Amino acid sequence: MKSRKRFVRRHRSAMEGKPASNPARSTSESDELIDFFTAGDHPTSSAVVEDDARSTSSPLYLNIVEDHRREVGRAASLMCEPLIAAAPLGGAEAAVVLLTSKVIERFALGIPLYNNEKRTPSFTCANVCVLQGTDLIKVSKFYKDSKEGKFVSFLYEDTRTLYDGFRKGAKVSNNGPCLGWRDGPNKPYQWLHYNETLLRAKNFGSGLVSLGLMPGSHALVGLYSQNCPEWILTEQACYTYSLAVVPLYDTLGPDACAFIINQAEINLVVCENDKKCNLLLDKAPRCLRKLVVIKETRQATIQRAKNRGVELLKFEDVERLGAQKNHPEVPPKMTDLCTICYTSGTTGNPKGVMLTHQNVMAGISAVLTQLGEYKPSYKDTMISFLPLAHMLERCCENGMYMVGASVGFYSGDIKRLPEDMKALRPTVMPAVPRLLNRMYDKVQSELQSSCLKRLVFSLGMRAKEAELKKGIIRNNSVWDKLIFGKIKKSTGGRLRLMVVGSAPLAGNVLTFTRCALGCLVVEGYGQTECAAPITLTVQGDHVPEHVGPPVPCCCIKLVDVPEMDYFAKKDQGEVCVKGTNVFVGYFKDPERTIEVIDEFGWHHTGDVGMWLPNGTLKIIDRRKHTFKLSQGEYIVPEKIESIYLRSQYVHQVFVHGESLKSCVVGIVIPDVDVVKCWAVENGIPGTLSVLCANPQVKQLIMDDMLSWGKEAGLKSFEQVKDIYLHPDPFSVQNGLLTTPTLKMKRPQLKEYFKPQIDDLYRHLD
Repeated sequence: MKSRKRFVRRHRSAMEGKPASNPARSTSESDELIDFFTAGDHPTSSAVVEDDARSTSSPLYLNIVEDHRREVGRAASLMCEPLIAAAPLGGAEAAVVLLTSKVIERFALGIPLYNNEKRTPSFTCANVCVLQGTDLIKVSKFYKDSKEGKFVSFLYEDTRTLYDGFRKGAKVSNNGPCLGWRDGPNKPYQWLHYNETLLRAKNFGSGLVSLGLMPGSHALVGLYSQNCPEWILTEQACYTYSLAVVPLYDTLGPDACAFIINQAEINLVVCENDKKCNLLLDKAPRCLRKLVVIKETRQATIQRAKNRGVELLKFEDVERLGAQKNHPEVPPKMTDLCTICYTSGTTGNPKGVMLTHQNVMAGISAVLTQLGEYKPSYKDTMISFLPLAHMLERCCENGMYMVGASVGFYSGDIKRLPEDMKALRPTVMPAVPRLLNRMYDKVQSELQSSCLKRLVFSLGMRAKEAELKKGIIRNNSVWDKLIFGKIKKSTGGRLRLMVVGSAPLAGNVLTFTRCALGCLVVEGYGQTECAAPITLTVQGDHVPEHVGPPVPCCCIKLVDVPEMDYFAKKDQGEVCVKGTNVFVGYFKDPERTIEVIDEFGWHHTGDVGMWLPNGTLKIIDRRKHTFKLSQGEYIVPEKIESIYLRSQYVHQVFVHGESLKSCVVGIVIPDVDVVKCWAVENGIPGTLSVLCANPQVKQLIMDDMLSWGKEAGLKSFEQVKDIYLHPDPFSVQNGLLTTPTLKMKRPQLKEYFKPQIDDLYRHLD
């Protein structure tokens, strides 16, 4: 502690212009510097973290630390020489100074390059600060002012909105390639460059204004399309005139789409094709007046729309109209609404998450800050295939545009994604667990045909894992050429960064992906309500099955969930988030907003987390009885159970799913009287225990449950894929029901039937 105080005094003197007492720093003093940056118990004068909305003039200072390393063999010794640079910043939206890649590298886990190997050091809790106070609040150490209650809002003074970000990218890239697509299989990618993209976006936005939309974030534009250049043109067109985008997507279903259009009072939707036009026309609310269609439509669709009082317009015609009218641009402010992103949610109608330009820009800036030297640049190319209607892909793409990088869109068929990647040869790729699970399963399936293949693969994995533990990230080893070359080739061969999100990723799959691709793979945790990122794993941390420390735009605390036996004093509880990325509220839904944002501004995520010893977060449960499958779909088990209970054969049912699995299974207690009666009629003898083990009985009950589920409109992923029949009912006596309400104790049921659940999934796999 004394050494840390000496270091602080010395640097305070430097900031005030006083000379240091000992300019020639010794090795021990370098150790003091390292000790200061790696300690996790920095004091703070504030017990509650809040955005900096007070100081508008006091300068902030950035300590830029330049490292000098001397390598002896494969070991490196670290010597530091601090340089002080003053950087006055703004107030209400405290900006982060763009840290140089070397500062990020040294300050937050980077190591030198040698022999084409990138090394990153072992991960420690140095990446998390703990704020003192009544609550245990953790913040990122990648932005030094986080511990003072200030969070990243933007990286550059002149780039505070997504409108600014795109123009920043155009300048940085020197009008480089921006949006790429290809017209069919075996065709090369074609590119729109930044300046042309900006011109077309302005023309389309001017066309929207000409059609009657008033500039300002109160005007909402619907967008119903797969990923394509026109999606981004529409988005940037809206930002050019301070309009807000409301994405629609297929998995919402026609009823939910109609609800959204009606609630948001959307009178114009940009639609991809004829099919999507007809889906909207099926249940079109009266407020819908115009559909702007990207692709060709049939004459029958045009007439059908006209009969319903809806005008169909071509995308290029609106562009042409806008170019003629040439309305002056109306750029947005950072506090303006940029999107209302509806989540399919859990029960009832979808909720419209209102996000401002600041919210989204804060999330993007925080991730770029934490990535440090690995962050994208104008030299990078990203493959776009995850739905742009979701905030993960949206943030990734807008981050790419801000640095002047290129984004190539997949052909629209996920089965052809490998072909698209081979043609595009991306360097950056966002991904979801379902995709990586498929890749892992395919490799494992191919290995079953040969013992020799399994042996060589095992040796390669062992060697690559050993390198990961040393912080080495590379794809040019003998094992890469011998074993993993085919996998690398399937992604285009240039991948250097992968960001994984939307659902938890199994540890063995994550390690396999890191070994096979030889690139940096970071896993994040987030929510739409937080403009996507909340936490992100750090380069150099090879340990899987956690989601990293908080990103620099927010802080996290855990709160007690007594009904589920999770307590903050045990480092477990509901994850609560506060920062510049937290949403404004749910659109026209103050009641549900109050449910998730408390009076102190903390967003209660509903996820239950646990702090690990190294300061990272692990998601372990869900407060409300909902969970997300590996493909990112939410499941509400109580809803499914209530439907299955309509079956005459079912007395009790427990529906279970896991975030690492793509389907749900069920534990069923049969109705003893009905099942026995059916058994007698069909000449099947035995007690209920015997009947529960009978395949015919199981098939009878499952078929009836699925029939009820189909009738009630359950989606395919909501239907159980297998069941286990159990003769003994859930009861208060066996600890599986609450008293006096007789509700199921889900954690206890999960533990009680763990062997049967594991067996069901084993057979499904």
